[in-house]
Amino acid sequence: MELKIVKMEVPADTNIIIGQTHFIKTAEDLYEAVVNSVPEVKFGLAFCEASGPCLVRAEGNDELLKSVAIKDASTMGAGHTFVMLIKKAFPINILNSIKDCPEVCSIFCATANAVEVVIAETEQGRGVMGVIDGFHLKGVEKEADVKARREFLRNRGYKL
Repeated sequence: MELKIVKMEVPADTNIIIGQTHFIKTAEDLYEAVVNSVPEVKFGLAFCEASGPCLVRAEGNDELLKSVAIKDASTMGAGHTFVMLIKKAFPINILNSIKDCPEVCSIFCATANAVEVVIAETEQGRGVMGVIDGFHLKGVEKEADVKARREFLRNRGYKL
């Protein structure tokens, strides 16, 4: 077995969701789950098939995000995984719909941070061991940080 680190491309002002799933209808079902949750969302989705023709299946309503999702999924190359890039929504707005999709097994990350995927490769194929989401810790929040966090959430409409 060989371990590899694969960097995901995340365009500016975009969030990435990486997950594991198990069936060819994933691409269409996730498309429906996303647009039914946030109709104005812009997104691209790529799903790596793990059997049969073993193709990257892609859907989305934004060609740039779709092409980057295809590139990221192809670089990752792990069977039964998907990469979704979204704009005009946050993962919190669509994650429950994605997790409710019957084919979805798990979510590895949902973030706007830089993401590295830890891949294990064997003679059979590739699998995701985990993700590195963001950067090293810099400390513990102080009172000013608490205030800034709370203001941010209220300015975004997540808290009263």
